[in-house]
Amino acid sequence: MIKNMVMKRIFLSVLFFFFAASASYPSSASGGGSGQALSDVTFDVVILNGRVMDPETSFDETGVNVGIMGGRIIEVTKERIKGSIEIDATGKVVSPGSIDVLSYDPNERGAWYKIADGVTTNLAMHGGAADITAWYKRFSAIRPPVNFGAAFFYLEARNSLGIRIRRAATEREIEKLSAMAEKALNEGALGIGISLEYAPGISAQEVEAMMRVAKRFEAPVFFHVRYSDMEEPGTNMDALNEVISLAEKTGASAHVDHITSTGGTFSMKESLKMLEDARSRGMDITACVYPYDFWGTYLNSARFDDGWQKRFRITHKDLQIAGTGERLTPESFKEYRRLGKLAVAYAIPEEDVIEALRSPFVMIGSDAILTTGNNHPRATGAFSRTLGVYVRERGVLSLMQAIKKMTLLPAQRLEKRAELFKKKGRLRAGMDADIVVFDLAKIKDTSTVEKPASFSMGIDYVLVDGKIVKTPEGLKKNIRPGKALKALKIAPK
Repeated sequence: MIKNMVMKRIFLSVLFFFFAASASYPSSASGGGSGQALSDVTFDVVILNGRVMDPETSFDETGVNVGIMGGRIIEVTKERIKGSIEIDATGKVVSPGSIDVLSYDPNERGAWYKIADGVTTNLAMHGGAADITAWYKRFSAIRPPVNFGAAFFYLEARNSLGIRIRRAATEREIEKLSAMAEKALNEGALGIGISLEYAPGISAQEVEAMMRVAKRFEAPVFFHVRYSDMEEPGTNMDALNEVISLAEKTGASAHVDHITSTGGTFSMKESLKMLEDARSRGMDITACVYPYDFWGTYLNSARFDDGWQKRFRITHKDLQIAGTGERLTPESFKEYRRLGKLAVAYAIPEEDVIEALRSPFVMIGSDAILTTGNNHPRATGAFSRTLGVYVRERGVLSLMQAIKKMTLLPAQRLEKRAELFKKKGRLRAGMDADIVVFDLAKIKDTSTVEKPASFSMGIDYVLVDGKIVKTPEGLKKNIRPGKALKALKIAPK
């Protein structure tokens, strides 16, 4: 019996490699290109009778079966197939797992909330690490349930050299930082993350140096841009112009983090138009958004330097300590700023959120992962909220548009740097079996500012690398199939 199973796997692998090179999406009759030859094969897992959606080909049909073997999707078909494990997806959507392109370290607690929110790949592109090898070693040892990867974190690298946030790096320091970035990228970092607003001293010369390094590696640079408002001196327009001009000068790819809270607040139409114009001139620039009308950060950050009330058009009472119901006063603001508490700010116009969501080059990124209860609800509910609120309830996006923003666009953002992303964010034969099965009528974020540690609802099954890590009965915490996602080591050109 074991011999027969091995022979079937070998046979299936041969067929997979043969058809993966040529198969596009099939007709509604058959999916993987393998046809009748696989009719007697027992897959590891099959998902039966679902509404299967692939955002790259716009395939969207009901009554479709998916066959999975060895961590890959082998068959997508309307013909009956069988598996060692069979999932009934009748009336449910079967989509690629979400790729959270703007998250942080895949810690033991937060990673499971990501799974419950339909995230199968968690990327620390806003943070990351200066020592990328140590970062991957650390989280590989933890064995997260999600796939994981990271950027070279420029602020951490600056801090390691003793460069204060309000001071520009010297030419010698820039040389050291460039060498650190090259080392990290050679060790597999997926990009470079730069947070300009949190370190106002970072000079344009520093940014240009990082972008030149990034260009040699075809790595995207993720920007928390320099300004977050429309008050002079320093506006959203200035912030985006800085990124665009340097992208044009260096040829590097750029990504604007959470554009509703940085770079686009109160100016979304104009901000998006600037990025659209840059893209039309051949620049590779994208952005992301989280689906909330309030942002959150630490009160002791530079974001709350003097004048924040005018810049963000709010008062103390528009701030709330995350994980509590407490709104702030001038007195409590001073105390919590001293303690470095994270507060949410009710300062994003809803129309800005909608404008950003509708932009074809803006993807979903949470900008959070749960650590403690002092966190923004986007850490645990951003992806289910996109589907529940902005697809089902408000009709801002079609289901296919939303899935594309959560899966395909993040994969495409990174695939030039790391080819492994060409197998993610899609659902067809030959792709990685990172899959979510959910009920569109029931999917819902349950996390709130008062209680961010709350699991999303309506997601029945989550598969990572073909392994089931969530069922309707709950999380399978003994199953930890997440893989470290690295770019190949390449020397600068």
